Amino acid sequence: MVTTDVVVVGSGPAGASMALALARLGVDHIVVTRYETLAAEPRAHITNQRTMEVLRDLGVAEQVEALATPQDLIGTTTFCESLAGEELGRVRSWGTDPRSRAAHRLASPAGICDMPQSLMEPILVQGAQAAGSRIRFSTEYLSHAVDDDGVTVTVRDRLRGDEYEIRAKYLYGADGGRSRVAENAGLPMRGEMGVAGSLNIVFRADLSPWVAHRPSVLYWVLQPGSDIGGIGMGVVRMVRPWNEWLTIWGYDVADGPPDLSEEFTTGLVRQLVGVEDLEVEIVGSSAWTVNHMAAEHYGSGRVFCGGDAVHRHPPSNGLGSNTSIQDSFNLAWKLAYVLRGWADPSLLDTYSAERAPIGRQVVDRANRSIGETGRIFDALGLSDTTDAAVMRENMARRREPGAEKQRRALREAIAFKAYEFDAHGVELNQRYVSSAVAADTVAADPLATVEDPELSYVATTTPGARVPHVWLAGRDGDVSTIDLAGHGRFTLFTGPGGTVWPSTEWLRVIVVGPGQDLEDPYGDWARLLEAEGIGDAGGVLVRPDHHVAARFATVPDDPAEVFAALTGEQ
Repeated sequence: MVTTDVVVVGSGPAGASMALALARLGVDHIVVTRYETLAAEPRAHITNQRTMEVLRDLGVAEQVEALATPQDLIGTTTFCESLAGEELGRVRSWGTDPRSRAAHRLASPAGICDMPQSLMEPILVQGAQAAGSRIRFSTEYLSHAVDDDGVTVTVRDRLRGDEYEIRAKYLYGADGGRSRVAENAGLPMRGEMGVAGSLNIVFRADLSPWVAHRPSVLYWVLQPGSDIGGIGMGVVRMVRPWNEWLTIWGYDVADGPPDLSEEFTTGLVRQLVGVEDLEVEIVGSSAWTVNHMAAEHYGSGRVFCGGDAVHRHPPSNGLGSNTSIQDSFNLAWKLAYVLRGWADPSLLDTYSAERAPIGRQVVDRANRSIGETGRIFDALGLSDTTDAAVMRENMARRREPGAEKQRRALREAIAFKAYEFDAHGVELNQRYVSSAVAADTVAADPLATVEDPELSYVATTTPGARVPHVWLAGRDGDVSTIDLAGHGRFTLFTGPGGTVWPSTEWLRVIVVGPGQDLEDPYGDWARLLEAEGIGDAGGVLVRPDHHVAARFATVPDDPAEVFAALTGEQ
């Protein structure tokens, strides 16, 4: 029988990032995937700041940035009747609005980029293999059995045809939106699958004549039938600038998907681009459904799930792979600490307590974004999109003198899509509440005072929040507090009065102040701590996943007791 510590099922963003994280933490594991290769379709693509921070910790951010489309080329989200046709308006997206850009730069050492899943997965998997992952392709998960000492996972080698067992201490199911691991584990789900139908068509064509003046990753197309199914409108999405693309178009899920013949797919592409004789090479096509479902718990005993297995939603807001990678980053260090004997197994219960509320928020936000597209139709007076002549007439009316009311309504409807394309708070305001986060009496969480926590990020050392990004000055140059934290260890940021804290195998103590290895020349860190009631001898204890575990106005009597309480050790 094959033995290991952790079996990971799936090699998508959740499974591949878990493999990479476990490998870098020195945890023995095996990844099994039923597929022969990694993802061929681009599928997920927007990679937000929080995920880029995780990838920096995992050592692959530079590789991602080298292949990704940079932030400046993805943010002019455009609404139009076709790419070559009339434009209805634009919204600056993904942190490219000047005000939003400033907020993004203040919030993180990392930026946003567009990285198709077909390019992201190889980087994660190759990084994992280089660090020690054992990855078995064409190996299908069949079932598992849990006992007091571990998990026995039954798999089938799809090339040889035989079945065999893998014995592990823990199982992680990252096997997608129809997860057999989640089903076999009996994870409770809430919501609905198949609420709408959608089509993806990947194609190659030179569209630079219609996009060079307004570079973006997304062009939203309002045409007859564009409000049926799908994700709110038709979409022409850039995969690689500016000759590889993907269209998204809806269908009535009750009728089933249309025949995706080359004639149909080529015709639809030309229709959305608005050029009848466009030279098109169809690369591939597929039908899928919009889902609105999330697991109420992410684990059962020794079995855990992450990614699409536990949060199933449309691609709106670009949160799918981001949330999946962050799921794995949350759980990986906890598995490592339990396996090393540094933490009680009860620490693993905090994974579900912390990530399930985030998953539910993401599922609800993504589906709500689809509905908010209806404001654009309403502004144009379109109760349906069955009559092309009426659509053109209503859209043309906005050009007329005296149509200020319609123009204003359209402007406001398009601007409102910032909740989908620039929801900075959704990405960074995550709060964890669990036994791995200490109760706090130092200061109130400022999130309660933010006017719109979905749009605006607030930096705070509140336990459960991600540690704020501040540039500190080191001997080799400036370094972010985000990059100083993590890497498999707890990190304590303290001042010159907190030097009594001992560094250990699990804890790195960083003293910030004049004459120390790290200084705060701009005073940003000092101002933040002072505003939140943390004194010179106090500190901020940050977990390996960059989230604040506890903060102290002064040094606690026994730092070891603090760690024991957070990890369940007695």
